[in-house]
Amino acid sequence: MTDSSPYGTYAPTGLVARIAARTQRLNEHSWRGRRMAMLLRRIAISMLRGKPLDVVRYGARMRLHPYNNNCEKKVLFTPQFFDAEERALLRERLPEDAVFLDVGANIGAYALFVAGFTGPRARILAVEPQPDVFDRLIYNIGQNPFGTVKAIACAVADKAGELTLFIDPRNRGESSVKIVGTHKNAAIRVPAVTLLDLCRSEGIARIDAIKLDVEGAEDLILEPFLREAPPTLRPALLIVENGTDQWQIDLPALLEGYGYRITTRTRLNLVFERAAERHPA
Repeated sequence: MTDSSPYGTYAPTGLVARIAARTQRLNEHSWRGRRMAMLLRRIAISMLRGKPLDVVRYGARMRLHPYNNNCEKKVLFTPQFFDAEERALLRERLPEDAVFLDVGANIGAYALFVAGFTGPRARILAVEPQPDVFDRLIYNIGQNPFGTVKAIACAVADKAGELTLFIDPRNRGESSVKIVGTHKNAAIRVPAVTLLDLCRSEGIARIDAIKLDVEGAEDLILEPFLREAPPTLRPALLIVENGTDQWQIDLPALLEGYGYRITTRTRLNLVFERAAERHPA
């Protein structure tokens, strides 16, 4: 069970606090800075002995467990390294009343970041299928006053029902509806919905941006959505984890047929923006 003790119970202290402060000042573009961050992070994690830390990141309160989840490690110790270009683009492009879908939300870093700079009329859906990670997401949302983030406990897939989610116990952020990694026997059954059904059930009529990080299943989600959704529902901005080696189709080509183009390539993600509307042949 997720520790639900009051926020602040695990405030950083002593050497751990100094390490966390130091790693946040390291240069993300420097090889030496990244190596130093990794070393200091290992030292701090060993000192924590399994306990979480309560911190403020991206303007939001979070309780982070930096053990079997690379997302939490990065957000805790090196938030400046975590999808900096993608976050800058969202801050630049999203309106105050943004509709933002965080599919594969993990512990809510993206969703809470967007909530921090948008207004009270924004709608943010944070979708996460792993029950224990979902509990962490719910806790983090609850520590903040935004009131615009809704957590949804399910997977998003190409069809509704129940599916097998393969868990990577070394990095929970790499769990997927496809078999990935080396821990193929760790699996749970989770409910699933299509992206279009999710939008319909939540009464969403427009989407400003989607962040889609589902470990190689991005094509399974987007193909039926683009084919079946009305053009008015297609997001202006798509941040998609680069799963080229795992996709069953040429996803960039598919997106191009629906008026999207790649505008940014980062180390982990592809960013697509919608150009002039046109329909595939």
